[in-house]
Amino acid sequence: MQAISFLLIEDDLIETMKFKRVLDGLDAKHTISQAENGEEALRLLKSTKELPNVILLDLNMPKMNGIEFLTSLKNDAVLKYIPAIILSTSNNRKDILECYNIGIAGYIMKPLKYGEYKTKIENLVAYWSSNEFIKV
Repeated sequence: MQAISFLLIEDDLIETMKFKRVLDGLDAKHTISQAENGEEALRLLKSTKELPNVILLDLNMPKMNGIEFLTSLKNDAVLKYIPAIILSTSNNRKDILECYNIGIAGYIMKPLKYGEYKTKIENLVAYWSSNEFIKV
């Protein structure tokens, strides 16, 4: 399994800790950079030389929400190639359709039970570990 570099955009500390806990239990040493909102994430992406392989983000965030962030991401000539996956508690059909219309790579509902969450994240990591990423 190849190691993946993730950018996790999440303003909830407990959700961030859950994600890290799942990754820490896996064989490959995946890396995580973090941002608490879309504005912070865009600053981070534009200031780094090493872009993440995959972006995971929540929709409901302060300052710049997930949809606003996705729109900026997909309008950027370099950043638009990074797969973006929504991790949200929202099952609002309008939000889901809008995210896919913008160009997300996936939409995952955060389950309440940790065991189900762990399984979903492990499956996500296994899938993306077998993908080839574009290096711009």
